[in-house]
Amino acid sequence: MSIPEDGKPRSPQGLHAKQLIFEIVAIGNELLIGKTLDTNSHWLAVQISELGGVLRQITTVRDRHEEIGSAISGALSRHPDFLLTLGGLGPTHDDITLSSISRLLKRRLVLNPKAVEFLRSRYLTRFGPHVKLTPPRLKMARFPAGATPLPNPVGTAPAPRLVVRGTTLIALPGVPKEMRAIFRSSVKPMIEGSGSAYEFHEHSLLLRGIPESSLSPLIDEVMRKHRLVFIKSHPRGIEKDGSARIELHFRIGGTSRDKLVTELKLAVALMRRRLRGKAIVRDLDPF
Repeated sequence: MSIPEDGKPRSPQGLHAKQLIFEIVAIGNELLIGKTLDTNSHWLAVQISELGGVLRQITTVRDRHEEIGSAISGALSRHPDFLLTLGGLGPTHDDITLSSISRLLKRRLVLNPKAVEFLRSRYLTRFGPHVKLTPPRLKMARFPAGATPLPNPVGTAPAPRLVVRGTTLIALPGVPKEMRAIFRSSVKPMIEGSGSAYEFHEHSLLLRGIPESSLSPLIDEVMRKHRLVFIKSHPRGIEKDGSARIELHFRIGGTSRDKLVTELKLAVALMRRRLRGKAIVRDLDPF
């Protein structure tokens, strides 16, 4: 389900709610040389999951026009509902995300009046009445034609939003505090208002004393009997006595909360029965 051009999501009439699909393109040399850990993509993955969406792919590229354009073009060809780019919105020479989008979409970079007013207000507040909007500062208000700015509650650069062939493309800043603030104030309400009632429910067990190789057939059995539930084992180290410690993560998604929770509880209960006498089991979170 895409967002209309006016940016106001509408609930579908007479249709089943569908799961929203997301992709992320994270941009920056610093991510690929090990200088900066991409905590932004991880944080967004958590938010998207909690909102019932599916993050299908994360692509990380350098600050190169052709690489940014190729990554965004590839993502758009897969028609996600939302495509979020991260980084490259600042005033310096290597902040080229918007010019890359402009080239790809063949839309001129133009001064966006609303973005200029936002910048002016921010700089006046921070630096006083004698501040000037220099070319590097105005660069942050040059958007691909047709973009609309999303306010930045904690920084200076607004985030442009475009709709491209049914995909809502939002260029978010790379500064984590700013990215999170824009997501919470503008992007999250779009997602919540999109009409999708899809949601996920999860539960985790901590197991001690059973090796993963012995656990594997039990996972297969439970997933065969509860086909909507996905179960993933995560090794968490070794106890002092040499026995394995494993987190077992259960996850289910759909649109009927009561049925989802019931099915999840049944799957967890079956796994507990199968683990009797084979492992020490502890719940890591409540239902």
